[in-house]
Amino acid sequence: MDGQIDPTPLMQVSNIRQSYHKDSSADLLVLDDVNVTLKTGEMVALLGRSGSGKSTLLRIVAGLLKPTAGDVKWRGEDLDGPADGVAMVFQSFALFPWLTVQENVELGLEARGIAKEEREKRAEEAIDLIGLGGYESAYPKELSGGMRQRVGLARALVVHPDLLLMDEPFSALDVLTAETLRTDLIDLWMDKKLPIKSILMVTHNIEEAVLMCDRILVFSSNPGRVASELVVPFPHPRNRLDPAFRELVDSIYALMTRRTVKPAATVQSPAAEAGFAMSMQPISTNLLAGLIETLASPPYDGRADLPALAGGLQLEADELLPMGEALQTLHLADLADGDLILTDSGKQFALADTDGRKDIFAAALRAHVPLVAAIRRTLDERWNHRASSVRFLDELEDHMSPEYAEQTLRTAIAWGRYAELYSYDEEAAQFSLEDIEDAPAAQ
Repeated sequence: MDGQIDPTPLMQVSNIRQSYHKDSSADLLVLDDVNVTLKTGEMVALLGRSGSGKSTLLRIVAGLLKPTAGDVKWRGEDLDGPADGVAMVFQSFALFPWLTVQENVELGLEARGIAKEEREKRAEEAIDLIGLGGYESAYPKELSGGMRQRVGLARALVVHPDLLLMDEPFSALDVLTAETLRTDLIDLWMDKKLPIKSILMVTHNIEEAVLMCDRILVFSSNPGRVASELVVPFPHPRNRLDPAFRELVDSIYALMTRRTVKPAATVQSPAAEAGFAMSMQPISTNLLAGLIETLASPPYDGRADLPALAGGLQLEADELLPMGEALQTLHLADLADGDLILTDSGKQFALADTDGRKDIFAAALRAHVPLVAAIRRTLDERWNHRASSVRFLDELEDHMSPEYAEQTLRTAIAWGRYAELYSYDEEAAQFSLEDIEDAPAAQ
């Protein structure tokens, strides 16, 4: 809301820390020392990678989750429990399939004990506002994804909240539908037709954040922290092709690809030092090979600007950055200042045949992915060249959530198989060197 932001804080998050207790190991730290202030009349984006704690912070702000440390003030008062005057829109629509559009929108009002006549009136107004007039009697299954998300938005707006929280509200929609809904929401916001004072939204889409919001808080990961705060200076409506718009998008890509340097005094366990604390994204080797081939070909010729590359491949930052980081981990490419640059090994991979690519990938795994190296080393040392995956999974869970531990192990299995460093029996949950050409002979 250009030029009309009230400096009085509507919501204030101070020194928030969130951790989850894990049996027989150290607590898992999700958020650490997070500070956020939201003023009346502004739209703010929480931008960051998956797993950076953005959605967790949103639940804390809503009063649905009590932080391990720190405090939240809502309208100047300490928040204790669900916040009155806060509504949320989710990524997954979260509609009741057996209720009509009208009935779904009325749910929040009914829970507040609003009389039937008033419920119906306010629900109809909200439905008309978000462009679904005439669909009051339709059921969710009769609606497109974009229309279902509009119902979710109407359900949040009908209670006239001061603060609207949105958790990746457009990520489940196709590109054109998401763009239409974004534009409609911005228009309603700028025309002061929305019955809300501020919007706080979680997104992983850099352009979406720059297109919609007044401020952007860029989160780092493991644990989640506010790494940077950026003011978006452009008036609405915003032009994606404006050089200043593109420059800001580029600078955010550069921020999100900047490596975090850990303090020298940080003490890590032997497993962490060995690399077991490194979470690995489930990216297929086919995708990595395709990205290397794309980078090696014109017009990139070994070096690509990430926003341009994302646009060309029709990928979002949260999809492209993990691929770039995987190549960086393997030393097949470098991420620097928002660019993805092939290394000499990456260029050799692009030119090699199938067997040559596997050899390069295997060498990269052994040199730069300690988990894969440890699995292979264990198999080499054992008399029967077999090892249960459970032992590696247990070790991973000492340093990350069970979900990320499982994801990391699955990635190690897939990458090691492709490189023919080991085999894996899904039924027995066991690694082996069976049918591996360079395996030592059984003793």
